[in-house]
Amino acid sequence: MTVKASGGSSVARPQLYQTVPVATISQAEQQDRFLQRGELSELATYFSSGALRIDISATLTQNSELIVSRAANRIFTGGSPLAFLERPQEPVMAVAAASRGGSANVSEGMKLGTVTYVEGRAGGGNGGGGGGFLGLGNLFSGNGGGYSGPIPAGFQPINVSRYGPGNMTKSLRDLSWFLRYITYAIVAGDPNIISVNVRGLREIIENACSSAATIVAMQEMKAASLGYFKNNAEAAAIVGQYFDVAITEFKAPTPSDKVRQRESNDQQGLQLPQIYFNASERRAKFVMKTGLSSAEKLEVIKAAYRQVFERDISRAYSQSISDLESKVKNGEISMKEFIRRLGKSPLYRQQFYEPFVNSRAVELAARHFLGRGLSSREEFSKYFAIVTKGGLAALVDAMVYSQEYSDYFGEETVPYLRGLGQEAQECRNWGPQIDLFNFSAPFRKVPQFITLFAGYTQPLPDQHVYGVGNDPLEIQFGAIFPKETRNPKNRPAPFGKDTRRILIRQGAGIENQLSNPEARGKAPGSLGPKVFKLDQLPGSYITPKKATGRGASVGSSYSSASSVKFSESSTQAVIRAAYLQVFGRDVFDGQRQKVAEIKLENGDIPMREFIRMLAKSDVFRNMYWSKLYVCKAIEYIHRRLLGRPTYGRQEMNAYFDICAKKGFYALVDQIIDSLEYNEAFGEDTVPYERYVTPGGLSMRTMRSGSVAEQNVQAQTPETPRFIELGAAGNRGDVELQNRLAQGVSKRREQTKVFKLTNTSDKVALKTLIQAAYRQIFERDINPYVVKNEFTALESKLGNNEINLKEFIEALGCSSLYVKQFYAPYPNTKVIELGTKHFLGRAPRNQAEIRTYNQILASKGIKGFINAMLNSVEYAEAFGEDTVPYRRFPTLPAANFPNTERLYNLLTKQNGELVVPSFEPVAATDRS
Repeated sequence: MTVKASGGSSVARPQLYQTVPVATISQAEQQDRFLQRGELSELATYFSSGALRIDISATLTQNSELIVSRAANRIFTGGSPLAFLERPQEPVMAVAAASRGGSANVSEGMKLGTVTYVEGRAGGGNGGGGGGFLGLGNLFSGNGGGYSGPIPAGFQPINVSRYGPGNMTKSLRDLSWFLRYITYAIVAGDPNIISVNVRGLREIIENACSSAATIVAMQEMKAASLGYFKNNAEAAAIVGQYFDVAITEFKAPTPSDKVRQRESNDQQGLQLPQIYFNASERRAKFVMKTGLSSAEKLEVIKAAYRQVFERDISRAYSQSISDLESKVKNGEISMKEFIRRLGKSPLYRQQFYEPFVNSRAVELAARHFLGRGLSSREEFSKYFAIVTKGGLAALVDAMVYSQEYSDYFGEETVPYLRGLGQEAQECRNWGPQIDLFNFSAPFRKVPQFITLFAGYTQPLPDQHVYGVGNDPLEIQFGAIFPKETRNPKNRPAPFGKDTRRILIRQGAGIENQLSNPEARGKAPGSLGPKVFKLDQLPGSYITPKKATGRGASVGSSYSSASSVKFSESSTQAVIRAAYLQVFGRDVFDGQRQKVAEIKLENGDIPMREFIRMLAKSDVFRNMYWSKLYVCKAIEYIHRRLLGRPTYGRQEMNAYFDICAKKGFYALVDQIIDSLEYNEAFGEDTVPYERYVTPGGLSMRTMRSGSVAEQNVQAQTPETPRFIELGAAGNRGDVELQNRLAQGVSKRREQTKVFKLTNTSDKVALKTLIQAAYRQIFERDINPYVVKNEFTALESKLGNNEINLKEFIEALGCSSLYVKQFYAPYPNTKVIELGTKHFLGRAPRNQAEIRTYNQILASKGIKGFINAMLNSVEYAEAFGEDTVPYRRFPTLPAANFPNTERLYNLLTKQNGELVVPSFEPVAATDRS
């Protein structure tokens, strides 16, 4: 059986319904702009009418049952529809019973139509169906009862008795839902809620009831609702508007599903119901037409920038590609060609191609030019081969000239993100696709899809369904806090609730892990594991037998009157086996459960109860419960008491529920009192290991590549290095020098020393000057920074007017060095940087810092640099013709740690002192 991963996904919480503020702000955010005057006016109007909308909703909610009952009375006959309302807010008052067979049950009488009643609510209003009789005598005569709107063709009253009480309850529930959706939409200020929930119901209701009757009922609900707002024209207009939307949407036919157009033969997630599309976030689609105004064309171009570059480059960076803009505005090139040339522009190459590996570049190109993430591994392989062979230009051409691009965007439409609600999403790449849309490319440099698709072809790991498998133990059911940097939510999720882990039979008892009744209770053979059983026979005393060889002893069932206290040696062997199984090791004498042992020996308890007492002891609880999280504890305890790993998440969930509600002791009782324990071990057998995982079996074998073999190899004794170095032998001069330098790595040796030997070689001179710049300024100096000052110095050095030492001194005294390494820092930091640049090391000690500090305070930066360059140390290390470099003058280097730390600090990002002048002291309270 092959199990394939279906794909993990991040938790997606889309905006289900639109409101005026959400729709307005999200559209402005999508277009990367501020709200316009018209949008602000719309928001102001909405907020100013907020109190009125809430009052309307409250009024309709308060009188909802009257409105629904009036609509129901309009379309039903032969009974009282009001009796079927879900939540009658006020009791009705029965006034008369039929002359024939008066029923004592008023509710049943109302359902059968034998009871006439009046509604006890006051203040109903003319149009609201307030006080008065709600009989059915003349409801269908003319246009009475305040009904507004034409009667649809094919409308026939529905008989309550034939329709049935169950259908009546559902119909009134549906009418209540329609009214509820209208109140939601009124508060939200957007009819999107009505469109999502009402459109497409006509065919469904036609099959179950009658769409014509539903339209009549909704028109009657409109008339009844308007009756409550006769004195408020503004409120009546709002109510009528949203009722009209609901009626119109109901009349509309069921919309067809949106179909995903694609080339792949793997048909995953191809259809999207239209209601999900209606509920999705509204994203404007931009189309370049020749008749648009200049401002409108500019908006379309900005939309193209936002799609291709993930930002409006004209606003964010004051950049634009003016030549392409003018051509697309004038109609010389189509929008499709404009998109293609943007993808081939140097700006796109710099932003989305050069900083990334090819895998990530393919993912980003799919987002920018196709508006989606990669669909399958085959598609990734195709585009990866294209970008590997032809580069970015070939990749852009392949996507823009594809059939999919033509189907979705054509020649005029700007590509857009086909995210939630735009089209059907494939379940296998749902999570990475959402991440691809939600995060900007510069912040996610690691490829997502290739790692996801590679996970599909990997065999299922032998681990538990919880966690991601970092536990080094054989059980391998994972840790809650994984060490991987990737997000486990976006990785494939091969284990479902009903997935069953495959186990390998290791012992006797139930041969089949599915618990086949025909394979239960089979005694182990001669090749099975050692099984310890108390073989108790009734009599003066009972001798427990330890299983010998590879089989188990067989005897009668447990008798509470039997005693085994006279056979201490054999009993202790069985007890020791129980300790080994439950605790996994021999326990100390102070940890033994002496009371439980005495009860077992005296025959007061069977082996099952002895195992229970061991499992409920404080020692066991501290080992396998207190220090572990619940899932791990369950797995440990399950293997100790039942002799097998858990089957999967479904079984783990049941145990987890017991632990959460009842605790540790209830878990132990659940396992020991289970049917499986009774069938496998009964009352007198010590539990033993019956099943192992494939990974566990691999660890116990010595086959090539197994973990056990690796452990054996790792345990091979290795002679310590210091013993090898200390061994006596014939040592020559070379070996002696190597031993003197032991502990000094190759990294301490300067691999390249720049020395001025011949000024006539202009190439070598230029290289040496660049090395001097890197040493003194910690970076290459560009020509526009060098200017005339350094140019003159380079000329003097090339004409032998000054030597290299004087050139280094001039660089240190330059205005650029003063600006970069003197002005921003205190004297102690300046001394550190100076010794780093001109002596190639960190300051030795505080005495040296004090010396240079006096020079720096009295003579300034030039005197400080002159003192270092004229020192004996500089003359011995570099002389007159060598560029200073990082060096290690002592063996072992006295200030090697400080020098190492100083060179590893980034000067611009870290101003911390390596050798501070004093130890930092924590602040104390002097009060």
